[in-house]
Amino acid sequence: MLKKGQTSAAYLFLAPFLITIGIFFFYAFARAIYYSLTDFNLFNTPKLIGIKPYTDVLADPLFQRALANSLVFAVITTTLQTVGALLMAVALNNKIRGMAFFRSAWYMPSITSSVVITLIFLWLFQRRGVANYAITQWQAYLPYTLTLIGVLIAAQVVQVLWERSRGLPAGWFDPALAVISLLIALAVTAILSWTGVLSVRDVAPYDFQYFSDRWISLGGVQILSIPMLVIIIQNTFTTIPTLMLFFLAGLQNIPGTLYEAADIDGATPAQKLMNVTVPMLRPVTFYVITVGLIGTMKMFDQVAVIGSAAPQSTLITLAYYVYTNTFKAGAAPVNMAAAAAIVLAAIILVMVFLQRRFISSDAV
Repeated sequence: MLKKGQTSAAYLFLAPFLITIGIFFFYAFARAIYYSLTDFNLFNTPKLIGIKPYTDVLADPLFQRALANSLVFAVITTTLQTVGALLMAVALNNKIRGMAFFRSAWYMPSITSSVVITLIFLWLFQRRGVANYAITQWQAYLPYTLTLIGVLIAAQVVQVLWERSRGLPAGWFDPALAVISLLIALAVTAILSWTGVLSVRDVAPYDFQYFSDRWISLGGVQILSIPMLVIIIQNTFTTIPTLMLFFLAGLQNIPGTLYEAADIDGATPAQKLMNVTVPMLRPVTFYVITVGLIGTMKMFDQVAVIGSAAPQSTLITLAYYVYTNTFKAGAAPVNMAAAAAIVLAAIILVMVFLQRRFISSDAV
C-alpha cells in the first residue's frame, strides 16, 4: 500500500496524462452529448431540443449510406487483415537466413504515411494507371501464360506418373519435379514463341474507372462500392504488418513441445495451424480483432485524401460524415454531427461487447 507522500508523488506523475484525458476525452465526450441534444450550428447559442438531432441523423439517407459503408468496410477489412497477419506471422516465424530483413521489409508499409500510401493507390487505380496497364499486358500475353501453365501441369503429371510406375513415392507437388517441369515449360514456351506459333495479342487498353459510382450488389442492394474496395485493399496492405507483430510475439510464446507432439501424431502443417497455433493464439486474436474493429469503424484519412475523386456516397463513412457536418460552409449542423459521433461511439462499444461476449479471450 502506498503511503501518503507516495500517493501524492504518483498523482503528480500521472497529472499530465489525467489532465489530457480529462480534457480531450471526458470533457469532449460530455460536450458532444450536450451538443447532440441542442440546435447548435457553430454560430448560435445552443438550446436544448431533445432527441430531434438523433431522429434527423437516422433519417438522413447520407448517414444511412455512411453507416452501411462503415459496417461493410469494418467486417471485410478486419477479417482480411486478421487472417493475413496470422499467416504472415506463421511464415516469418521460421528460423531461416535473412528472416530479419524480410520482417523489416514487410513492416515498412505500416510506418509509411497513410496519406502517401493513399495518393499512391489513387495513382495506381487511375484510368491510365498501373492496375489497368497490368490487366492490359495480362490480356496481351495471355497465350504465353496459358501455354506455360498448361505445359507445366502436363510435365508434372507425366513425371509423377513415371516415378510412381517405378515404385517411387512421388507427390503431385514434389518440388524437385516441379523445378524440372518449370524448366520444360519455359523451354517449350520459348520455342513456340521463336517459331511464331505464339505471339502477343493486339488488345485495346483496359479502361476501367475504379473511382466511379460502381457497386457490387446482392439482390438489388448495393453492398460494396468499387472505390471502397480499393480502400479495403490499401488498408489491409498497410495494417497487416502491424498486426503481424502481435501474432509473431504470441507465436514465440507457444511451447515447442505442442508442435513436437503434433509431429509425432503425424499432423500436417495445416492441422498444426488449426489445432495448435490458432487455439493458443486466442488471446492475441481477440486483441487484434478488437483493435481492427475500432480502427476500421473510425476510418477517415483515406476518404478525406481521395475526396472528390470519387462520388461521395461510394466512400463516405461515419467518421467522414461527422467531419463534413461539422465543417460545412455556413451554419453547419453541429448537433447532427455530434449525434452521429455518439451513434458511432455506441456502435463501437456494442461491437466490442458482443465480441467479448461470444469470443473468448482465453487460450485453450
